[in-house]
Amino acid sequence: MKIGWIGVGNMGKPMAKSVQRFASEFTVCDLNQESAIDILEAGGNWAETPAECAKDKDIVFMSLPMPQDVEKVCIGKSGIIETVKSSSIILDASTNSLAMVKKLHKLFEDKGIEFLDCPVSGGVIGAINRDMSIMVGGKESTYNKIKPALDSMGDKAIYCGPVGSGTICKLSHQLFSALLLGITTEVLASGVKAGMDLDTLISAISKCASGKNPPFQNWLDAKEYNFESNELSFFLELAAKDVKLSCEMGRENKVPMDMANIIEQKVIEAMNRGWGRKNSGIVRKIIADRAGVDFDYAPGGFA
Repeated sequence: MKIGWIGVGNMGKPMAKSVQRFASEFTVCDLNQESAIDILEAGGNWAETPAECAKDKDIVFMSLPMPQDVEKVCIGKSGIIETVKSSSIILDASTNSLAMVKKLHKLFEDKGIEFLDCPVSGGVIGAINRDMSIMVGGKESTYNKIKPALDSMGDKAIYCGPVGSGTICKLSHQLFSALLLGITTEVLASGVKAGMDLDTLISAISKCASGKNPPFQNWLDAKEYNFESNELSFFLELAAKDVKLSCEMGRENKVPMDMANIIEQKVIEAMNRGWGRKNSGIVRKIIADRAGVDFDYAPGGFA
């Protein structure tokens, strides 16, 4: 399989080297030729422009920093679209904007060329070790066709749905990561300032109901979207009391409780709806209703 690769930065380079071992012919393009020296020494070809890199290729990968970089490589001067053949498949492994992915898909589709988004997650170490999630949006038949190439790059390729689906999954993960960073830091800062040493605090939380399980385990275990309670439930009124006391502790110690205050307001809103004796997870309904989303299922508990 003839493969072109555009972008050999910190993530792109180790991924490119993995795919190179799979390809029958491999061509690379980057703003800095020196970054591709080991790829060239391993038998790769150098292309001066994206157009040259894409010519006569079965697959063209991109791994680029910004949406505007992807746009320029695709449709700018000497861009992919100038030379790519109709049977080629364009794969964007960048973390791109959803709007840009849809725009480029339409432009390539008008020329009879398939464009798939396939952003990755795993970091540089994951890219080196092929320990990566690859989230693919596009035609499922095309995904199945090119999956061996994806498998050469990472060990967890998943078909997510139509074009843009991979990007939705990746951006959702990135937001989840950023929120976790803020939430965990806020919680730990509050506990430390209240008098706990960090090691003991982390150890204690990590053994509690939410701390000991992967953050999406309760979603994976959920069966329905129903917050009716029973004798085993953690009632919302108890969760409201706990969140109130936790926020008060932080405020007493002059800890910024930005994210905690937001969830406390959601809990108060749920209490004001008369849901105090419902399962505590009903707070999720406040968020979903405001978004106009009907979940097929959601965990009943607060954890």
